[in-house]
Amino acid sequence: MRRGLRSIYIVIFLFGALIIYSCKKEMTNSGFIQMPLMQIPEGFPPISFPEGNEYTYQRWALGKRLFYDPIMSRQNTVSCASCHIAQKAFSDTLAFSFGDNHLIGTSNAPTLTNIAYHPYYTRAGGVPTLEMQVLVPIQEHNEFNTNILDIVDKLKKDSFYAQQARAAYNREIDAFVITRALSNFERSLISGNADYDNYIFQNKKTAMSENAIRGIALFNSARTNCSKCHSGFNFTNYSFENNGIYSNSADSGRMRLTKDESDRDKYKVPTLRNVALTAPYMHDGSYKTLEAVIANYNSGGIIHKNKSELIKPLGLSSEEEKDLIAFLKALTDNTFINNQNFKK
Repeated sequence: MRRGLRSIYIVIFLFGALIIYSCKKEMTNSGFIQMPLMQIPEGFPPISFPEGNEYTYQRWALGKRLFYDPIMSRQNTVSCASCHIAQKAFSDTLAFSFGDNHLIGTSNAPTLTNIAYHPYYTRAGGVPTLEMQVLVPIQEHNEFNTNILDIVDKLKKDSFYAQQARAAYNREIDAFVITRALSNFERSLISGNADYDNYIFQNKKTAMSENAIRGIALFNSARTNCSKCHSGFNFTNYSFENNGIYSNSADSGRMRLTKDESDRDKYKVPTLRNVALTAPYMHDGSYKTLEAVIANYNSGGIIHKNKSELIKPLGLSSEEEKDLIAFLKALTDNTFINNQNFKK
């Protein structure tokens, strides 16, 4: 009798273990918990969350659902993810993205890589918080072409959204919930596991090619001055600069906000994290390849009254240009772009 009971217990234990293993495998394959959320890479500072929108899984999950939902646009045709594609480091492949009803945008969609660390938002820097930035594409005619109150009305008809809003913020779905949840999700888009990071922080000397290592030295040299603007862990100092791609741009840049002529055609210095994935480049997507970008800097750019003093002819050889590009490619974080936590 005891032997029979023991056999039954063993069968139950093995069956339970099999269920647990299957569940774990299913969750891993789906990528739902592929990597810990909000894990800060080595060399990165902690992320600051505004009061009332601290990270919780419920807020993150609601924000992710909104990020991928075309209900955010007037005719339910595009979502945030339409212009910020995970495999492209949350940027787009077009010079100008298509908005609601196939309207064409007016500015190149930037990467959302490490967006949590930006001190201000949009290429002209006119928005002080990520929560406020969410409102920009919503009201832009060529993007979502709607308003936050209309979105609220649509979301209130969805019982699941109502449940998620209560769980995340203990309130009904409203403008507060929408803007906070989306920004909560976007703050989790942290990228710091590129070959460069493995080489610098993990001391993996084989993580980067000899070309890329030479590219680092060139990038940080006084000869190129690249690191004067593309500095720090995120490879940007967030300043506003003119890099000499036009003598007169159709988009006046930061001057639209400040009305100051000294800000004409200046734009926020972008991060170089995952830059090999975020073509086309510049505020208008006018440069299709990294080779074209490096060639512009090597030439010293076009004359402009507000062009940065750091932009000057560099005299780089073709091999040195290749070294710089090899380094820039080493900033690609494959773990980030393949992280199933961030995909639909």
